[in-house]
Amino acid sequence: MVLRLTPVRRIKVTPLRIVPLLAGTLCLCGCVVEATGPTQHDSRTIEMDASERVTVDLNMGAGNLRVDGGTQKLARADFTYNVASWKPYVHYRSAAGHGTLSIEQPSGPHAHMGANKYEWDVLLNREVPMDMRVHFGAGDANLNLGSLSLRSVEVGMGVGKLNLDLRGKPKRNYDVTIRGGVGECTVRVPSDVGVYGEAEGGIGEIRTTGLHQEGRRYYNNAYEHSKVTIHLDIRGAIGSIRVISD
Repeated sequence: MVLRLTPVRRIKVTPLRIVPLLAGTLCLCGCVVEATGPTQHDSRTIEMDASERVTVDLNMGAGNLRVDGGTQKLARADFTYNVASWKPYVHYRSAAGHGTLSIEQPSGPHAHMGANKYEWDVLLNREVPMDMRVHFGAGDANLNLGSLSLRSVEVGMGVGKLNLDLRGKPKRNYDVTIRGGVGECTVRVPSDVGVYGEAEGGIGEIRTTGLHQEGRRYYNNAYEHSKVTIHLDIRGAIGSIRVISD
């Protein structure tokens, strides 16, 4: 028996063919393709009210997030984006002395073509006690929260880079919980306020500066005699974790 091998024909796909094929594939998948457009700017201001504490929920799918203190209002947020349907949802409500501020990137089965731009700049009041909840899927987050009157901090990140600065003069004990996916996490804490924490990474390294280490536990020199303590609970999957006390 003789086997005859038939040469395989190579099909050359030109860029002109790729475009309709891609469009057809996306249509079959039910995706909506959105092209980037002109850069748009929007801002929202939340006035002060009688709330004795406020929960702040920030939910960003992908982009650059910056949070800081420094407004006489309860909050001020500036947004920059070039996909029209990504205009953030902003909602505030208050009941029984507890306010809730939610800022969220619209979700949906949307794909985009072109270089997208998506940025949030959020300023918060430094006097009102706040619980911070920040979740972002991909991108960079720079959270300068040390000047706020914090009650708790919860951060969840997917892929990207997190810089969390907690240096300040806290008025009360508070817990900080960080759950990371893939990327870099840097946390700065004050050296003159008690800091005690646990940090664990899946694949990557954990580095500390200005803290003592006992296994997975870390604490600074001020921990044993400080009246106020910041408790850290950091878990990362892949990437690096760095905690700095200065």
